[in-house]
Amino acid sequence: MPILEVRNIRKSFGKTVVLKGLDFSLEKGQVLSIIGSSGSGKTTLLRCLTFLERADEGTVTVAGKTIFDAADTRRLSPAEQRERQLHFGLVFQNFNLFPQYTALENVCLAPRLQAQERPDYKANSKAILAEIEARGRNLLDRVGLSAKYNSYPCELSGGQQQRVAIARALALEPEILFFDEPTSALDPELTGEILRVIRQLADGNMTMVIVTHEMQFAREVSDHVLFMDDGLIVEEGTPEEVIDNPKNERTKAFLARITNP
Repeated sequence: MPILEVRNIRKSFGKTVVLKGLDFSLEKGQVLSIIGSSGSGKTTLLRCLTFLERADEGTVTVAGKTIFDAADTRRLSPAEQRERQLHFGLVFQNFNLFPQYTALENVCLAPRLQAQERPDYKANSKAILAEIEARGRNLLDRVGLSAKYNSYPCELSGGQQQRVAIARALALEPEILFFDEPTSALDPELTGEILRVIRQLADGNMTMVIVTHEMQFAREVSDHVLFMDDGLIVEEGTPEEVIDNPKNERTKAFLARITNP
């Protein structure tokens, strides 16, 4: 059974149709890279999957359970919305860290807020918060930031900020981790450190969906690649099929532009 199934996802903004009926699935532990030109609908797709936007049509199923069905117009309670969002972690292009909090506080903030909803929180808050902090430290260790627990975002490089953002996304133990152009806001010399962290996550069997323009990285880390153009999945397959031996002319033209700018 696929861990993620996306069926007939459509999204328009006014008269502009951005997603035109997308279908794909992903197995647990796989890495899916989504490539395509700016404006092809890649970010809108991620936003729909993570409930930052509501798709106009379609369904999203995680581990056999439908968590979104556009035909269901019932308004979700905040608790229901949070429960569905917890299936996913999202790493943004521009870090989106809270500047007033340290690296460790940024990573621990969401788990601390979530813990307050536990029925045993009042009786065991000290132990629960200590456990959350220990996990936050472990996650920062995992992304190579053991020496930066108490550093504020302004004291970190762009690459370090993005690694904090990755640790923060992992803090709620999502089933699927989404990356929206995770290196686009970085200087080229900092890109490698983020790609190394993502590669380590892939080696650890983390299920991921990555929107990227890094073709060499997509080739190395992906199990499956989707090429999007004008709101459609134009071509999909293994990295060897899509990146090295594309069949569709639009895919060929895109790869020619991005590899020979």
